[in-house]
Amino acid sequence: MSEEAVLSVGQVAKRCGMNVSAIHFYEQKGLIKSWRNPGNQRRYPRDVIRRISLIKAAQQLGISLDEIRLAFASLPNGRTATKQDWINLSNLWKQTLTLRIAKMQKLKDSLEGCIGCGCLSMQNCPLYNPDDILGEQGPGPVLLNKI
Repeated sequence: MSEEAVLSVGQVAKRCGMNVSAIHFYEQKGLIKSWRNPGNQRRYPRDVIRRISLIKAAQQLGISLDEIRLAFASLPNGRTATKQDWINLSNLWKQTLTLRIAKMQKLKDSLEGCIGCGCLSMQNCPLYNPDDILGEQGPGPVLLNKI
């Protein structure tokens, strides 16, 4: 690859609005790859900008770096990801986000029951003790006793 077709770590960082250390971190986590030129400097293909943009967008949606790395493992190695590759990733993350949204909605709906409880009455807590299932384990704040 010619020098014009690749980017230095500083150029990638500038284009992505990140610190060089963040680029190194993503590389250490296996999210992006570089190679060394004859002067032992890191070089990145231009499509790394797309990959980093996707990482940043996914993180803003609450997708962990481990989830991102696993998804990227399905991408072809050595070539720029196609539109279909990105569609496949987005479908995978849509499923994850849909489940996460459902859990958060349930939590949001259950919080109203906490206003009267304040975790002083573990008997009525819809989050930690629905239908007083902890009452079978004995009296008092059963969950707090385990800390």
